This record gives sequence, structure tokens and C-alpha cells, in this order.
Amino acid sequence: MQSASTSGSSLRVALVAGEASGDILGAGLIREIKQHFPDAYCYGIGGPLMQSEGFDSLFPMERLSVMGLVEVLGRLRELLGIRKQLRERLIADQPDVFIGIDAPDFNLALERKLKAAGIPTVHYVSPQVWAWREGRLKKIRHSVDHILALLPFEVDYYRGHDVPVTFVGHPLADQISMNPDQDAARQILGVSNGGGPVIGLLPGSRKAEVSKLGHLFLETARLLRKDFPDARFLIPCANERRKKQILPIVSEFPDLDVTVYDGQSQSVMAASDAILIASGTAVLEAALHKKPLVVSYKMAPLSFAIISRMVKVKYVSLPNLLADRELVPEVLQDDATPENLRVVMKRAIEDQDYRGALKQSFMEIHHQLKQDASRLAFEAVISVIQQVKALQRG
Repeated sequence: MQSASTSGSSLRVALVAGEASGDILGAGLIREIKQHFPDAYCYGIGGPLMQSEGFDSLFPMERLSVMGLVEVLGRLRELLGIRKQLRERLIADQPDVFIGIDAPDFNLALERKLKAAGIPTVHYVSPQVWAWREGRLKKIRHSVDHILALLPFEVDYYRGHDVPVTFVGHPLADQISMNPDQDAARQILGVSNGGGPVIGLLPGSRKAEVSKLGHLFLETARLLRKDFPDARFLIPCANERRKKQILPIVSEFPDLDVTVYDGQSQSVMAASDAILIASGTAVLEAALHKKPLVVSYKMAPLSFAIISRMVKVKYVSLPNLLADRELVPEVLQDDATPENLRVVMKRAIEDQDYRGALKQSFMEIHHQLKQDASRLAFEAVISVIQQVKALQRG
């Protein structure tokens, strides 16, 4: 691999990830970068996985983890301040490339300024303009030199709108086994085989998500216990803050057999017989573990009212979008009640024909997304750096 740096100095890569799913993508990409450029300096905003790969996070990633239009407004001044400070730092530094990982509302405006300052810009995870806010296409064209798309159908869409794009698949599809070992996962977690079903509860990685879904999921668990008296419930916590948030909620349900874990989300998914999960990237992770799952979500009523009128697609979860049909139930907003969730979770646990067909569909999705994503993303990034530098020289 040729050096991408124009001066012979170490490669300098700026990245911004806004939440746990972006942290996963960023960590895989940084690992790949450092295999080819061991002295590369990677910095910006990222989480613990990126930092474990030697990433220098200038601000806590947690400050960017906010969902919903109304919720963002409450933090707008802080978010704009962080973006301004980062923009000034990067324009002064002139890194070899900037990679915005998802978080389009934060990253696209930053990318536009950086691109105008001569810094090559890559956006990792296609903004879902095919689903809503298609008007952002013009902004994307002016802000981004290249899109790294996780989903195959996004390539034709962006090419049809003259936006350079590469389909890279998803790193989770590379990392997760085609046939996850349930027994091994249960051994890791100290969960015995036999007895009632093991049910994973994943109410999200953000504070607002856990606030809205924590009680809901545990109230659903209480109803499920009537159907499955020996049911066991596992809750992985994305970080220590989420654990401190979820433990008091769990304490309100002393009648339930609930175990709370530090991290261990993949082990919880592999160990479970069925999963109740917040809408987000973790849904794809659960699907790659071939588990029956139910997707739920709640947000501020005004945010939901606005967003639901703007969305152009029928589904919110990636398995359903990829299959273009409802593989998994989506129980959202006002429909997300313990009674409604109980019904679809009961089917996910009991219906063996449904479980078998779902596993086959998830296997097909896994094969589709298993592309060696971090390597393809790295190669695309290096190509963008070389192309932009060549244009600047010419």
C-alpha cells in the first residue's frame, strides 16, 4: 500500500463518532489503518473502543449521543460549541483526511467547512436520505468527497445522484460468527442451560432511550413471566453511566430473575432465546446472532410527530429494510405497551416455524453484509486522500 501522506510524515486521520455503533465502526477502521501505517495519529471524537485502538478523543463521545429533534434543541448550544472548537482545531492541523462516522447532523456541516479548507472528507455510514430528508443530498454533495455505505441498495441511490460511494458491508458481519455458540456465551455469562427461556433486554445505549424504554421492557418482562414462570432476563449496559441508570429500575422488579452486565452485549445476544431491543444498530447485531427479536422505540411526542411525517420508508429496523418486508415486529411510540410487546415476544419465544424461517433470513442478510468492511473502508479512504491531493497539486 502506497503512503497517502504527501510529506512522508505519519498519516494523520481525524474521525468523529457520535454513539456506540459509530465507535464500533471507527475502532475497526483505526485497527486497519494502523496495520498499514503503525505511526498514524488518529484523533477527534470517539468512544472506548476507538480509544482502545490508540485514538485520541478530544471531547467525550457521550456529549454527541442525542436523538430526536426536540432533544437536540435542548443541547444545541453545547453541540455547536464542540463542533466550532473541533473545526478550528482541524483546519489549523490540516489532517490527511476527515472521516465522519454517522451522526450526519453533526458531521455534515463540519465536513463542508473542512472540505472547503482543502481537507479530504469521507462519510462512513450513508445518511439515510433515501428514507427521509432527501433535501440533504445537495448538502452531502458539497460536504463529502466519498460515502462509505453499509447497505447494498444505497450504492445505486447515491450513484444516481452523482455522489461517489463504496459499499463496504458491515464490520459486525465480519466479526460475528455465522453460527454463534449459545452454550459458550451462557458459560461466559454464568447462565445455566435448562430451565425457562433466556430473554435479552436491550433498552439502548443513550440516557434518553433507557429513560423511556427501561421500565417498559421490565414491565413487559413481568408479563412474560406469567407465560414463562422460569424465564431469565439479561441486560447488558453500554457503559458505567447506563449501568447506574438501569440498576435502580431493575430494583423495582424484585420478582424478576434479572442479571445486569457491564458490556457483554454480544454475549447476551448469543446466550438469549429471544431479544427485546431498542431500535438502532444493535438490531442488526441481534439479527446477525440469528435471534428472534422484537424492536421497540419511544421518543418525545413532538419529535415523533415531526419525524413520522418526514419518513418515506415502511420500516425503521435494518433487517426489515434489507429484506423489504417485516421480518421482525416493530412496536413503536404509542403502540409500545407492555401488553403489545408481550404478544409479539411470546411468539418469538414459542413459534418454532417462525424462529426457523427467521434464522434462515438472517443468514442471508449476514452473507450479504460480510464484505471485510474495515479493509474496504480503509482502501476507499486512502484512494480519496490520493485523489484529492492529486487534484490539489494539479
